[in-house]
Amino acid sequence: MDTQGKLQLLASQMNLEPAEETSATGSDRRASQNRVGLETKGACGHSPNEIQTALNENKNDALMIHNARLPGGKTTPILKTLLTSACERDCFYCPFRAGRNFRRATFKPEEMANAFAEMNKAKMVDGIFLSSGIAGGGVRTQDKLLDTIDILRRKKNFAGYIHLKIMPGAEKDQVLRAMQLADRVSVNLEAPNAERLPKLAPHKIFWDELMRPLQWAHEIRSTLPAHQNIKGKWPSLVTQFVVGAAGENDLEVLSTTASLTKHIRLARAYFSAFHPIRDTPLENLPPENPLREHRLYQSSFLLRDYGFDLEDMPFDRGGNLPLDVDPKIAWAAANLNDSPVEVNRADRRSLLRVPGIGPKGVESILVARRRGLLTDLRDLKSLGVIASRAAPYILLNGKQPTRQLRLF
Repeated sequence: MDTQGKLQLLASQMNLEPAEETSATGSDRRASQNRVGLETKGACGHSPNEIQTALNENKNDALMIHNARLPGGKTTPILKTLLTSACERDCFYCPFRAGRNFRRATFKPEEMANAFAEMNKAKMVDGIFLSSGIAGGGVRTQDKLLDTIDILRRKKNFAGYIHLKIMPGAEKDQVLRAMQLADRVSVNLEAPNAERLPKLAPHKIFWDELMRPLQWAHEIRSTLPAHQNIKGKWPSLVTQFVVGAAGENDLEVLSTTASLTKHIRLARAYFSAFHPIRDTPLENLPPENPLREHRLYQSSFLLRDYGFDLEDMPFDRGGNLPLDVDPKIAWAAANLNDSPVEVNRADRRSLLRVPGIGPKGVESILVARRRGLLTDLRDLKSLGVIASRAAPYILLNGKQPTRQLRLF
C-alpha cells in the first residue's frame, strides 16, 4: 500500500479521536458521516477503493486534514493520523482493538515524517496530531512516536504545531521528551475513574498507566524551565472521555475534569459520545445521544472559564445534566429571575454568569461602562453580547429590558 493509501485507510476511523477545536464546515461533517458509515456497515474490512469512494468529496477530508483552532485562537489545517492501526489492546469500544478483522496500516517513523513533510511543503497542512495503536507495548510504541516528531523537528526543521499522544504505560523520560518536542500532549483517560474504566478497557490501569503520565507532565511543567521545550514554552495538556458506554454519570465526568483543571492545569477535556462499532464487544449497546456530549462541553467551559462550581451545575438525582436546556440558562432561571444582574454595576464574576455574556463580552462591558451608562440592548449587542439571551436576567440602569426584545 502506498503512503496516500495508508493515510486514507487510517483516516477512515480517526474521526473517533477528537483533537483540537475543529471548525464544523460542511465538508467536515460530510466526511465524518462517511467515515462513520464505513465503520458501521458492510463487511469487516474495507478496501482502499471502498474508502476512496466514500471519501472522494474532498482530498483533505480523505486524508483527515481539517481546520483546527489551536490554543491561542489561530486556525490552521492539521493532519490527524496514527502511526499504526495495529493494536494489542482489546478495548471494548475501539475500532482498532486486537482481534478485530479489518485491514490495518503501519508507518515507520521516517516514513510518516517524510509523508507529513511533503504535505507541509505542499501547503496542505501546518500541523499534525499523531497517535497510535499499541504494538509491542506502550514504551516501544511511544519511542516510535517520539522518533517521528524528533525527525520532524530536527531533520525536517518543522517548527509548526504538533499534538502528540502519550501511550498507556509510557515512562517518565518519554513524557519529558514529548513535552520538549510538542505543542500539546494528551493522555486518553477514557473513563472518569478506576471503577468505570474496566467496562471500556479491561487491560488499562487507570492510575498507573493513564493518570500518572498526566501527573508527570504537570510535574515537568512545574519544576523544569520552559526553555527545555523546543519553542521555549511547555505544551498544554488535554484528555478525552468516552461517554455513555460505562454507566458513568455526568457528575463523575465533570468531577474528574474539574479536579484535573485545578490540580494539573488541564487545558481542556474532550468528550466523545459513544457510538457502537461493529465487531466489538459493545456493538449492541445503543449509541449515546450526541446532545449529552454537547452539554458536557458547555458545563466544562462554565467550570473552566466562567467561575462556576460543580455545585452550580443542574444535575438531576442521577447525577446527569438535563438535555433539554443549556446548563447556564438552567442556572440563571433558578437564580437570576428574582435577582437580575445590573449590568452597569456588576462585577466580572456576576456578569459571567449571565446567559449570552462570555469572557470577551464581559471585558467589553467593563470598558464601555467607563464611558457611560449602558441603557439599551443595542448597546450590549454592539459589544458582542447575545442580547436576547441576556435580557431576562439583567437590568440596564435599573430597568428590565424585556420590551426591547422586539428589536432582535
